[in-house]
Amino acid sequence: MRLAKRVSTLKPSATLEINAKAGAMKAEGIDIIGFGAGEPDFDTPEHIKKAAIDALKKGYTKYTPVSGINPLKDAIIAKLQRENRLTYNREEVMVSCGAKHALYNIAQAMFEEGMEVIIPAPYWVSYPELILLSGATPVFTDATEEEGFLLTVEKFERAITSRTRALILNYPSNPTGATYDLDTLEGIAEVAIRHNIFIISDEIYEKILYTDFHHISIASLSNKIKELTILVNGLSKAYSMTGWRIGYVAGQKELITAMNNIQSQSTSNPTSFAQYGGVDALNGSQDEVLKMREEFRKRRDYIVRRLNMMKGMSCFNPAGAFYVFPKFSHYYGKLFKGHPIKNSIDMTEYLLKEGRVAVVPGITFGADDYLRLSYATSMKNIEEGLNRIEEALTKLE
Repeated sequence: MRLAKRVSTLKPSATLEINAKAGAMKAEGIDIIGFGAGEPDFDTPEHIKKAAIDALKKGYTKYTPVSGINPLKDAIIAKLQRENRLTYNREEVMVSCGAKHALYNIAQAMFEEGMEVIIPAPYWVSYPELILLSGATPVFTDATEEEGFLLTVEKFERAITSRTRALILNYPSNPTGATYDLDTLEGIAEVAIRHNIFIISDEIYEKILYTDFHHISIASLSNKIKELTILVNGLSKAYSMTGWRIGYVAGQKELITAMNNIQSQSTSNPTSFAQYGGVDALNGSQDEVLKMREEFRKRRDYIVRRLNMMKGMSCFNPAGAFYVFPKFSHYYGKLFKGHPIKNSIDMTEYLLKEGRVAVVPGITFGADDYLRLSYATSMKNIEEGLNRIEEALTKLE
């Protein structure tokens, strides 16, 4: 069958691929510890589930407006005002089937062939693919570990060409957990304003932040940068609502209208009763969010300490999210039973087969020297999984 040109270079999600391999091994009776999951291991808070159940009982099971119900839009608007010092109206806010769907809609509405979109590396695996699907070209610029895995103002400016349309910022970051301070955000905003470049600000991990300072949305710095910012967020990570598929975007009315038209011809509205659960997530108690964050903090502290104790390893201490991105390249070039470990894919395969541990190769995030481990799993699994990794590394010659 002849397929469309746009899908010829499209890659499957590396995370889902690793999870599938690990799942197949588990089905064979092999004990696998998974560090691949990009979702919290906690249940959705009860008050959110109750709100969705109540909506079902009230018969809220029909189509809703494509861009989301007004109570959810109002909850998003109130949240952005309360927590991010940002003011939007209903026509500037849209609800989609998850933050990934929001990002897809943005790319389809904004980008086309001949345009470039700057993506700092390491990056979330779907950013390049979403840009390629739009016909535009992703342009990568390294944000090194020595730079805190953060895009510098100088590198941002050097990456800009006459074709540059936008920059994607993700903070706290998947996969590194790095986040931006006020000074760096102000510098990036100044360059974006001067060159009239849009910023897609993916803030899905904003509530999972362990630093002393609060999350700062770049859109809050000035009216000028707000006009250039498309803010993306959702309920999946902070509220452990990954399966509910509720994401949202805030930006200029013209863009939101275009995205609404795209969504109306593709998925239509997000699930009706899930939206009512989303209202309660944003308006209700945040106690469970804080409890989850504190548990993630304990796991982060343990996993970073253990990895840094392993011979030849270094692990950046993440400011947020629930991933670590340790550097494994010390072991590249070493052998196991005569077979070399050349890169992050080889290391991932080795750890899965020999260590019975599932991780994600760094090359899929644009950083081959590293692997990503999610600590969205129990402390028992983290302890045993790290023991297995350490033992597997000692077998390399």
